[in-house]
Amino acid sequence: MTETSPRSHAGRREWLGLALLTLPLFVLAIDASVLFLAAPHIGADLDPSPTQWLWALDVYGFMIAGFLVTMGALGDRIGRRRLLLLGSLSFSAASIWAAFAPTPEAFIAARAVLGLAGATLMPSTLAIIRTMFRDDRQRSFAIAVWMTTFSVGVAVGPLLGGALLQAFWWGSVFLLAVPVMLITVALGPALLPESRDPEPVRVDLLSVTLSVAFLIALVYATKELATEGPTPVVLGILAAGLLCATAFIYRQRSISNPLVDPSLFRSRVFRTALLILTIGIFTVTAVNFLVPQFLQSVAGLTPLEAGLMTAPIALSAIAGSLTAPHLAARTSPAVVITAGAAISIAGYLTLTQAAPDRPHWIVVVGGAFAVLGLSPATVLTVDLVVGSAPEERAGSAAALSETSGELGVALGIAVMGTILTALYRSTLTDTMPGRLDTAVRDSALDGLPAAQHAAEALPPNLADALLAAARDAFSSSFNTVALVCATLALALALMTTLWLRHPRTGDSNDTAAKQPNQGTQDQPAP
Repeated sequence: MTETSPRSHAGRREWLGLALLTLPLFVLAIDASVLFLAAPHIGADLDPSPTQWLWALDVYGFMIAGFLVTMGALGDRIGRRRLLLLGSLSFSAASIWAAFAPTPEAFIAARAVLGLAGATLMPSTLAIIRTMFRDDRQRSFAIAVWMTTFSVGVAVGPLLGGALLQAFWWGSVFLLAVPVMLITVALGPALLPESRDPEPVRVDLLSVTLSVAFLIALVYATKELATEGPTPVVLGILAAGLLCATAFIYRQRSISNPLVDPSLFRSRVFRTALLILTIGIFTVTAVNFLVPQFLQSVAGLTPLEAGLMTAPIALSAIAGSLTAPHLAARTSPAVVITAGAAISIAGYLTLTQAAPDRPHWIVVVGGAFAVLGLSPATVLTVDLVVGSAPEERAGSAAALSETSGELGVALGIAVMGTILTALYRSTLTDTMPGRLDTAVRDSALDGLPAAQHAAEALPPNLADALLAAARDAFSSSFNTVALVCATLALALALMTTLWLRHPRTGDSNDTAAKQPNQGTQDQPAP
């Protein structure tokens, strides 16, 4: 097979291949959201204990976050298409297992395998895009389509899941993935090129163990900090994770076959893009996490009404993702990211004006502008990460970008959730009615849903006073979180202006990124 010219344009096969690559990503996006819809049905059928249910919810994300780096490096060694096809088959089998799981233990195990299979799909699809689209502008647009697919999946997932749950049993939401993954397996060999590192080395198992340990520990600790606070157990797990991370970094620098090539981080573009990507996703997570809560708990909308109200936010994410590459090609990624951050700041400042007695559109418009402004940052930084790395390290680079995204989401939920909870409790402690007994007060301080539940047992006047105070406390805390996000967006704009001024979309003129590993070139595999 003749190697494609580095600047040649993609043809019909490549664009059909891109359409195929969007299918597994679409399924991953849906799978991330349908479990919450199916939760009441699964709980009634399998009757898991509270601990089992927590593991069922979290193990999927833990496995994805823990194995992304490992799977990205594995794809560089055995072939990215091969890893994608193996992962698709595994995801199909695990989906069937989850759909027909007879016990909570079996369901948890199936979710763990789903997460492990999902970790093979995300870096593989992105690395294959890096191989198929060698023209900078085409690759930027392809990555925008790739990321937009995930946004669409998150938006339509609840609708598809709700329709399936209304017509069938809860396992049907998992079976949705099976035909999609089988299509990928059937058409992948014809539409997707195989590529790998031409000089693969043995996978270092100790590096794999350390990377999985520190990533799972970090994600677990950040989730628990948001719910349980800084308990000794959580802090101990966090410390153990950081210790594993330190050992992992030291080992990558001292062995000849590192799981993550340290030379990637010599590229200023690579380092800066990863940092901006993490901050951008961290910041936008507040919208995805808190706006639906505000619309349901403060504004009193039903889940369906809240879902429809947030449709403009999903559409703004799609618009920002798809237009970013075209704008960056005319100017530069730094200009587009900085301008987008300014739009995002305006959106977050609009969210600071949300209140129980103000129109709902303030929340929707503010959220839409916040997401619209930050979408270019996520798309363009992923392109810069993948484009600034040499092709033989495309899988590792893609895995690092995905890991940054996973950490951004986990940290965003943990940090913003912790801030909101602390402010809510502080405010409500001072403003709730004084005639409440201790049990009701303690329950109301657990959160706005708990306050609404506690109010059901109170006399009407007292219940109204408690609910008004709880809604005001949540709204005030929401406003403060929005202000924190606006500050982070400003910091993102400043970092972009200072550290990411020169490269254009797909620019790989950073010599540290271009010339690791003795200048080897990625070769298509037979």
